[in-house]
Amino acid sequence: MAADTSLLAPAIMAAALVIRTAFGELRRPGTAREEWAFATNRRAMAAGTASAAAVVLLGWHQSGPAAAAWALLIGALTAHLVHLDRDRS
Repeated sequence: MAADTSLLAPAIMAAALVIRTAFGELRRPGTAREEWAFATNRRAMAAGTASAAAVVLLGWHQSGPAAAAWALLIGALTAHLVHLDRDRS
């Protein structure tokens, strides 16, 4: 039962991010492409993949498949932050 409920939080957060992107795109066309540009940045994707792998490896025995959902969310947010860091410097 704990694994079922722990899937709800990352699903809600992912949906909120998608809705936020959609509203931003409706207000100013082209912003979705800018927000999701981290997906083409190799350094950002490597950092996201590494953090996602760490979450799966450390969390699988405790939460099972729910660790994969958390790993995807954490990996995407990490990649986004690494991409933003590149833009600032």
